[in-house]
Amino acid sequence: MPEESGFKGFSTKTVAFFRDLASHNNRIWFERNRDIYETQVMGPAKAFVTAMGARLRSVAPQIVAVPKINKSIFRINRDTRFSLDPSPYKTNLGIYFWDGMKPRMESSGFYFHLEPPDLMLGAGMYMFPDAMLERYRRAVVHPKQGKDLAAIIHSLSGVKGIELGGKHYKRVPAGYDSGHPNAPLLLHKGLYAGFESLIPEEFYSEALIDYCFERFRLAVPLHQWIMGVVT
Repeated sequence: MPEESGFKGFSTKTVAFFRDLASHNNRIWFERNRDIYETQVMGPAKAFVTAMGARLRSVAPQIVAVPKINKSIFRINRDTRFSLDPSPYKTNLGIYFWDGMKPRMESSGFYFHLEPPDLMLGAGMYMFPDAMLERYRRAVVHPKQGKDLAAIIHSLSGVKGIELGGKHYKRVPAGYDSGHPNAPLLLHKGLYAGFESLIPEEFYSEALIDYCFERFRLAVPLHQWIMGVVT
């Protein structure tokens, strides 16, 4: 695909940058290594966003892929205002492809997360905004929508390496039947399918696009369910 021709993979220097940052998480070190960040992290990350976005539109035509910080690429600076951890930088690369015209964190989508030595991919919503949480709960117990979701999750449970995430609460919320077949899903504050592994060989070449897409595609039914009944 011509849209993918600009992405040639990340490099061992990408991985080394984040490993070193974890040991030297301060502004002096970062500024000394800013050129590495720009060329070995941001450069390939932007190309990845463009290439992966083009591929994802084959299964989600309205997917948003903007190769900029605070768009598809999460900023590396941490917000330390309300944190006991003063470290100024995140030690990971986060990239999100969201669906539709709503703000980034109000839409289901596909997530890429590099944090050496691991690579994590996910599809769905990490956390439902309050207004969507109630819609999600109603859909979970809806005769048809809940049955559809149960079938999707059953299908995903048979896929090696995929785990369902988003469970948050210990008790079924008030007003819902704890004996409902889908009651465990009422304990969720988000809903996503995640795949985590050590950084694969494909990470260092254009084959990473296929690697990610094959895993994202498995969770497309879950993504579509969320987009159809929750967002």
